Amino acid sequence: MYDLASITRGRRARPPRIILTGVEKIGKSTFAAGAENPIFIPVEGEEGVDDLDVPAFPPVTSIDEMIMALNTLITDDHDYQTVVIDSTSALEPIIWRDVAKIHNVDSIELVLKGYGKGYVEALKEWRTIMDALDYLRNSKNMACILIGHVKVKRFDDPTAEAYDQYQWDINDKASAAMTRWADFMGFTNTKTLVKKEDVGFNKTKKKGTLTNHRYLFTKPSAAYPAGGRGPYGRLPGEILLPEGDPWGAFMDAVTAACGEIA
Repeated sequence: MYDLASITRGRRARPPRIILTGVEKIGKSTFAAGAENPIFIPVEGEEGVDDLDVPAFPPVTSIDEMIMALNTLITDDHDYQTVVIDSTSALEPIIWRDVAKIHNVDSIELVLKGYGKGYVEALKEWRTIMDALDYLRNSKNMACILIGHVKVKRFDDPTAEAYDQYQWDINDKASAAMTRWADFMGFTNTKTLVKKEDVGFNKTKKKGTLTNHRYLFTKPSAAYPAGGRGPYGRLPGEILLPEGDPWGAFMDAVTAACGEIA
């Protein structure tokens, strides 16, 4: 009932919905494996979980199998606290294939006679997945991490000139919907340091060098999308991810951000 007696006040700490993107072989799966008691749902074609000692379902090969795995977590008793989908970039072609099959056509581009309608139909499948993850969050207090690869794509900034940007390697409609839905989106990469070198004659040149350290970038940038709400919006712009415990470094930063308003 919605009356004055139903009004509540106060902050609530809820399990986060996290999107983690990054370049290849940067350790996205390793990062997620450090989360609280994780269970992985790997996707056919991904190998990030193969070298990790974590619980995992068999790799899913269809939309139905993905929903079956999520429903198992919804209906069965367990003590898992984080569900990891690894990866969304591998899952999307499966969704496209199955949506095309449902509509008896050979390609997502031909669904409902084209004009982008296939991607709208595919978005319905993504929303089903988001709904299941929300149910796990609300009923079983589970966090979720969606892992994604990146592509370099032109970004048309309406306030400035266009530029290239690392972007989540899924369709724009799905990316926009899930980015709005998530509590935090982070981007992982090594860090490039630009050094100036004296080449004589009062001239210098710039030289970019990669460090051996991995970072989680947490705020929007021209180079990549990132950001969060609540404490995830108050994180430092970059978090060093040590080899031994990258998730722990992230949680230390989250704890500090929560303490800012405690």
